[in-house]
Amino acid sequence: MDVIIDIQAQASRPETTLTVTRGAARLLVDLGYAPLAEVTLPNGRRADLMALGPKGDVLIVEVKSGLEDFRVDRKWGEYAPYCDAFYFAVAPSFPDGILPDEPGMIVADGFGGAVVREAPLAPLAPARRKALTLAFARLAALRAAGVNAERLSL
Repeated sequence: MDVIIDIQAQASRPETTLTVTRGAARLLVDLGYAPLAEVTLPNGRRADLMALGPKGDVLIVEVKSGLEDFRVDRKWGEYAPYCDAFYFAVAPSFPDGILPDEPGMIVADGFGGAVVREAPLAPLAPARRKALTLAFARLAALRAAGVNAERLSL
């Protein structure tokens, strides 16, 4: 199964971001997850990738195109209420030892990726999981129907 990331919707992003996003999404599919790109969460933050797993687990992946992107963007802590596990995804050229140790880490290029550090699990409360799962499914269905949707509605 190939993963298609809507490049037109992300045309202003650097090429590195596009290739890392594509590779991370392909990895998630290989691991049995159903990813969506550019998902706006109820708190207004936008997840680069959000994925629903085969057992109902929810992952969020924040793509970092380079060192400067990481240094200026500290919003990643605000994703925790909307996922069981959080990962950074970076290109193979991203410098070692820069990212914090707490989140998981994926290294990816345009063809795929690898989990180099598992994310710690912080299971969502059952009611939150159900609401997120329904919102994720509705968003995916709207996109499949050709609707330009990006916000999770809880």
